[in-house]
Amino acid sequence: MTWLAWRQLRFPLASVYAALALVAVVLVLTRPEPGGFGDEEFLYRGSMLAVYALPALLGVFWGVPMITRELETGTHNLVWNQSVTRTRWLGVKLGLGVPAAAVAAGLLGLVVTWWAGPLDASAGDGGYDPRITPGLFAARGIAPFGYAAFAFVLGVAVAILVRRTVVAMAVTLVVFAAVQVAVPFAVRPHLLPPVEETVAITAQTIAGVQAEPGPDGDVPEALRVFEPEGAWVLANETLDPNGAVVHRLPASVGGCLPRVPIGQIDARVLDRMRECFARLSDLGYRQHLAYHPASRFWPLQWLELALYLASTALLTWFCFRRLRHLS
Repeated sequence: MTWLAWRQLRFPLASVYAALALVAVVLVLTRPEPGGFGDEEFLYRGSMLAVYALPALLGVFWGVPMITRELETGTHNLVWNQSVTRTRWLGVKLGLGVPAAAVAAGLLGLVVTWWAGPLDASAGDGGYDPRITPGLFAARGIAPFGYAAFAFVLGVAVAILVRRTVVAMAVTLVVFAAVQVAVPFAVRPHLLPPVEETVAITAQTIAGVQAEPGPDGDVPEALRVFEPEGAWVLANETLDPNGAVVHRLPASVGGCLPRVPIGQIDARVLDRMRECFARLSDLGYRQHLAYHPASRFWPLQWLELALYLASTALLTWFCFRRLRHLS
């Protein structure tokens, strides 16, 4: 059984690992210099996309066909009649496929993390986002090990349920994509309690203002204060004296924002702006910040890896349980 499973997997495995070796060579030869920015935009975006896509592709093209190939042709019944139990049949397939998929995606993630290290270290200066933010987090670190393991077993589970290759591939891709979109916004922010701060509203702390015209001048609708460098900011919102989030500030602060170009703002206008924001602070308005600092990147990586491995274990249990009723 082990020999048969290896024969089924060896060509796709060799193809993927050969491609990974080629990618690794390219990244080693093109790693950006620390503090320097060149023409790395294509490789930066392309490598990020590759880490995102590889777990899904492994689940679709490795996990699904490994099961549906035999279910569609009926050869699984022949194997089970050759003293190979259902449990061993599935256990061998998962025992070979899950580590192979996890290592492939994990190694790619680690190589890309190393290659992008100089760019991630200077996030903000070169227009790149911090690596802890949702757009980059899944393309860095050790989490891709868990993504690929989960995607592979998801493909197996869907294949056992659907039993048709093309349909199972489509369902696997949709479900995995939905999970990858939901986790960063519904789960990851709560893996660790965010740091929360209340910041006074002053002309020195304000980093940005969204406003609309009023009778006495532009009236701020939303304020943003300066955020910690490299952090993943979950909330940057204005609170009224009662602690409730406000989406429009009092009309009395009309005139905080001058209707002149920035280059024409003189000392008198600046003094008026300072007085205006000070009035907001005196009225009891504060800015609420909730964020995960950059130092939490690796703790969140380990927690998300554990989450996906636990989900993989649950899916594996489901596969073995479902297999008992497969005819």
